[in-house]
Amino acid sequence: MVPGLGLGLGVGLDVCLGVSLCLGVGVGACPGVCPGLGVCLGLGPGTGPGPCLGRACGRVLTRRHRPARTRPQPTGHARDPGQSHHLTKETRMPDAGPSPLQSSPPGAAAVYGRGRGAPAGRPGLPSGPPLLYAGRAADAAAVSVPAPSAEPVPVSEPEPFPVPFPVPVRELARILSGPSGLGTTSLHFGRRAAPADMPADMPAASGLPAAPDLPALAAVSALPEPPAPAEGGRPIPGLYYHPVPEPDPARVAEVSHRIKRWAVDEVQAYPPEWEDQFDGFSVGRYMVACHPDAPTVDHLMIATRLMVAENVVDDIYCEDHGGSPVGLGGRLLLAHTALDPVHTTKEYEPAWSESLLSDAPRRSYRSAMEYFVRAATPSQADRFRHDMARLHMGYLAEAAWAETEYVPEVAEYLAMRQFNNFRPCPTITDTVGGYELPADLHALPAMQRVIALAGNATTISNDLYSYTKELSARGKHLNLPVVIAEREGLSDKDAYLKAVEVHNDLMHEFEAASAELAAACPDPRVARFLRGVAVWVDGNHYWHMTNTYRYTLPDFW
Repeated sequence: MVPGLGLGLGVGLDVCLGVSLCLGVGVGACPGVCPGLGVCLGLGPGTGPGPCLGRACGRVLTRRHRPARTRPQPTGHARDPGQSHHLTKETRMPDAGPSPLQSSPPGAAAVYGRGRGAPAGRPGLPSGPPLLYAGRAADAAAVSVPAPSAEPVPVSEPEPFPVPFPVPVRELARILSGPSGLGTTSLHFGRRAAPADMPADMPAASGLPAAPDLPALAAVSALPEPPAPAEGGRPIPGLYYHPVPEPDPARVAEVSHRIKRWAVDEVQAYPPEWEDQFDGFSVGRYMVACHPDAPTVDHLMIATRLMVAENVVDDIYCEDHGGSPVGLGGRLLLAHTALDPVHTTKEYEPAWSESLLSDAPRRSYRSAMEYFVRAATPSQADRFRHDMARLHMGYLAEAAWAETEYVPEVAEYLAMRQFNNFRPCPTITDTVGGYELPADLHALPAMQRVIALAGNATTISNDLYSYTKELSARGKHLNLPVVIAEREGLSDKDAYLKAVEVHNDLMHEFEAASAELAAACPDPRVARFLRGVAVWVDGNHYWHMTNTYRYTLPDFW
């Protein structure tokens, strides 16, 4: 029995199969777990605990007869008064509905698990305004950003790819099945019919916007065959991953064309002699594989420009093309101001504005960020700036070790890689998908753990696929196999194989944390964001595995 808070009486109602619904505020008794405000679902015969959804998906449930404690969460994000006039309906992306059901890691692990395989008994994962600069008019005109085209490119329908996953409760299943209705078929790699007895409504959380009505998943009666391996390249033996369908060729071609025009004509990101390397990067195929739910090519271009800009900074400031650890901090800080603008006096603002045009990294950051903030909310833009600051701090740690020729302990290296990693890429999945995960849900500790694990796993995957490329580069390049070999006294082969195990463990932790959060917080936006991150992880592996221009595997097998 759980006492309510305030005046009046609580109402306890037992619904079929022991599902309990508690409504009301006040003193009373409820067969589920209800901390006053909110909606509570119990799964026992009317007396057991169940998940509680208050203002923003509070904590997972407490033990029996122990009321759940929730911490109030902010329900909105205050906008900058100086920016609000830009955020009109014409400049904000519409809600395009949930993303397609691609790879649901735990479910796919059970079916397609490779290498170490999926651990037994784990739950399944469901599967603003432009920046204004006061530089010289001529310089500003030289790098002016054209308005994105509103006309989407025709997209061919992907091959059916039904992917099952364990569903904790039927209410959660209806959230995870994706969009329905006229014109949504092509958004799904596989759809299963909804059971006829699924209830039409699901209670909304107090203080949160009402969730869209979503169809249900049917029970899975048979396991599908995995998709055929992608052409070109091969996966690392023993590596845990999920296969993905080939990215849509029409979108790949259009994104590849547009990004090259942007890099050459708008920001002069690279000289002509680097063209073969830009083409070999295959960034169009990369981003289409990572964001199959993007409503239009314009949405895909948001992620593609940022990806190219981040690599221009890495190559020119840090690594391949003249990068050096010496003086890196100053270069990165000034480049970061293209993402997070300087607010200074009228006397010195022109000098700063002109500096943003001074080299390819800053030109690329500036332009890519302008496109991004036009589509993103202020909260999403601030989230991205924060994640990029994390990335730059990781760059600086690695540079400091390079300057002092220090090989970190394995634990130190993994800590650095949590910052110098892919995190800024999957966390914009909602912007690219045309919706927003609210700031209070993004800030949940459980969500932050999922995001960190996703970034860590994909970054170690990069260490493994780029191992031979980095060994052939000038100087000593730190990656996980190199650090393990030196610090733990293992051979190159044994160190590499141990790094594969570290990657697999991170993947399993990511999937388990995602599944737990999805079950504890059955909000459609949370489920969709988690699925978007998982799809990005899978698409990132696909690109590394198939990019034989950049990567070759060591001869350890």
